Amino acid sequence: MSSKSTRNSQQYCTFYLGDLLLGISVEDVQEVIKTQDMTPVPLAPGVVTGLVNLRGQIVTALDMRKRFQLNGGFPKPPMNIVISQEDGAVSLLVDEIGDVVSIDPESFEAPPETLEGACRELVTGVFKLEHSLLLVLDLAAATAVEEVAAA
Repeated sequence: MSSKSTRNSQQYCTFYLGDLLLGISVEDVQEVIKTQDMTPVPLAPGVVTGLVNLRGQIVTALDMRKRFQLNGGFPKPPMNIVISQEDGAVSLLVDEIGDVVSIDPESFEAPPETLEGACRELVTGVFKLEHSLLLVLDLAAATAVEEVAAA
């Protein structure tokens, strides 16, 4: 029995950026919260919106609309998906939170050729859902602020 067969499905926390439906593994999500007060960071890269005080933990907030090079700002106050990383928590600012979905890992596919620009660089693959395509976010690439600042 392979290790893949011991898990029938993987769970993803989904969210929206414009018309894009994206997802990250629920194992990477610390919490999902409403818009928080932010302290701006002078001279920070444009993708860094500010710092959030989350019950005493200072968390860097990253604007995923800017990261994906989407036109315009947030249509309404953004939601925060706080993710845990080795060097601390990071908040991803997104348009809207979706559902937690369970997906068969066998249905994972490479990103389609139609994905272009930043989207292509930030997505590891896709899952075909009943009414949409779930793009799996590459957390390492999406939170790599140094590369964004140098670009």
